[in-house]
Amino acid sequence: MSEDQPEGEAARDGDAGREGDVMGRAEAEARLALLGREPDAALDLAEAALLLAALDRPRVGLERYRAHLGELARLVGEPPAPTLEARAQALNRAIRERLGYDGDSQTYDDPQNANLLRVIDRRRGIPVTLAILYLHGARAQGWEAHALRFPGHVLIRLDAGPRRLILDPFNAGQVLDAAGLRALVKSIGGGEAELTPEHTLPLTNREVLLRLQNNIKLRRIQANRLEEGLATLESMLLLAPADWSLWAEAAALHQRLENLGAAALALGQVIALAPSPALREEAERQRSLLRQRLN
Repeated sequence: MSEDQPEGEAARDGDAGREGDVMGRAEAEARLALLGREPDAALDLAEAALLLAALDRPRVGLERYRAHLGELARLVGEPPAPTLEARAQALNRAIRERLGYDGDSQTYDDPQNANLLRVIDRRRGIPVTLAILYLHGARAQGWEAHALRFPGHVLIRLDAGPRRLILDPFNAGQVLDAAGLRALVKSIGGGEAELTPEHTLPLTNREVLLRLQNNIKLRRIQANRLEEGLATLESMLLLAPADWSLWAEAAALHQRLENLGAAALALGQVIALAPSPALREEAERQRSLLRQRLN
């Protein structure tokens, strides 16, 4: 066991976490629904990600995972880091060197990489899960830190007054300058892709969590596991109940599953929430057709 691991961290199999604060799916959903009513700035990213992960692992206790996040935050803060460069080094030292996290480039599409409980167990993840850990460590120190709206690859930005530093949590916590950002966007989007100002705008906390769940949802739907994909989509709606586009997607999935009554209810939410008359009219048209089938 590493001297930097808290007691019990050597057992990285999630089954070791069954003691304490074990919750069923219904309780996890209830807690997420409460978070969904919180203002975005008040959302605790890491706690919400643990609850989302618990939906798929309902017999696993969360106490040791919360303790691990506390230890991560403690390690980032010792010693104090007054400059942006020192803060980047502190995050990488704690998360990568002392706790052993790394991007899973070998089995990137493994669903475990999008479940924060399993990411903590395995010390491997995808950009969004590792970004949540970096943001947790930074914000625990009171540092200003944001996930960025970079396409297909979540980055984080540390701010201190007018100065900014962008890190790639998936690739060794590398600090990226403009040239590095351009190279990354081309590696993801192809040679014609260009870096735009929108790519370095911050994501909200909800958007980070929705990106996390979207990874799981898309893989399940692509594998034709529609019921599981719908369950993941419903977890997204717990956190973003006013997102009309998620309701529209839920309506479409319910229709594919022949859940016509549930599809009609979801379309009712689209009608209530969609921003334009054209979208509301189309949802009303679809709901009328569904009601004809139900009658």
